[in-house]
Amino acid sequence: MHVLKMSILLGLLSMAPMTAADQTPRRTPNEPELLKAVKPEYTPERRAAGTAGSVRLSAEVLTDGTVGDVKVVRPLDENKYGLDQEAVKAMKQWVFKPAMKDGEPVRVLIHVDIGFSVTRKSEPAQ
Repeated sequence: MHVLKMSILLGLLSMAPMTAADQTPRRTPNEPELLKAVKPEYTPERRAAGTAGSVRLSAEVLTDGTVGDVKVVRPLDENKYGLDQEAVKAMKQWVFKPAMKDGEPVRVLIHVDIGFSVTRKSEPAQ
C-alpha cells in the first residue's frame, strides 16, 4: 500500500507521496486525484467558543476511489466537542480518481489535515 500526505487547511489542498524511509514528500503519477471534497460541519458550540485548529486523519483510498477506513491520528478536541467526528464523517464522503500502478487502480493510505477556523466579523469603524 502506498502512503501519501494530504493537507487541507484554509481551503488549500496539496498532496504528495511519502517514502516510509525518510518521510520526504515526492510527487509521482501514482497518487489519487481528489474529485469531491466535503467540508466538515463546524459545531455551533465550537464556532461560538472560537475553537480553531486541525484534525489529522489517516484514510484509505480504495481502488474504486471511495474512502475506506478513516482514523484520527492527531485530534483537535479529544472527542469532547465533536469536531474530530465531524472531520471523519466528512472525509468518508470524499471521492477520488484512484491511484494507479502499472495501469491498475491500487489502494493507498493518505494523511489529511482538516482545519477549523473562525472568522469573526469586525465592527464597523466609527
